[in-house]
Amino acid sequence: MTTPSALERPTGVPLRRRLAARLVLLPAVVLALLPPRRLRAVLGVLRRGAAPAGTAQAQRARDAMCAVSLRCTGPKGCLPRSLGAALLCRLLGTWPTWCAGVRVVPPFTAHAWIEAEGRPVGEDVPDGYFARLVAVEPTGR
Repeated sequence: MTTPSALERPTGVPLRRRLAARLVLLPAVVLALLPPRRLRAVLGVLRRGAAPAGTAQAQRARDAMCAVSLRCTGPKGCLPRSLGAALLCRLLGTWPTWCAGVRVVPPFTAHAWIEAEGRPVGEDVPDGYFARLVAVEPTGR
């Protein structure tokens, strides 16, 4: 038996930010196809020279990705959503910590997310809910 659910898309995202999110959506989907080692290498290059993203900026980027893409809003859209949000932050000269890992409580599943100021952005989970396996942190200026 399945449980019906509705995807909630953020509202009130300005047109300019939605257009920027659409610009990074295709690169995010393509990056999501890369093997983990190559993905980490590409993100390592992209983050160079970027200042750390603040929580508010990272949340706005994540909301913009969810506003323009049902794929990113869905339960299996964590990888393109997190990559798109990181790329969107990078367009503005900042970089959140991009993370991939697993949930530490059953059922154990893989997940990708972004962090700012040491906390997951937009995940609504308690600290320690995810275990990081890969992280691409900002390098600073």
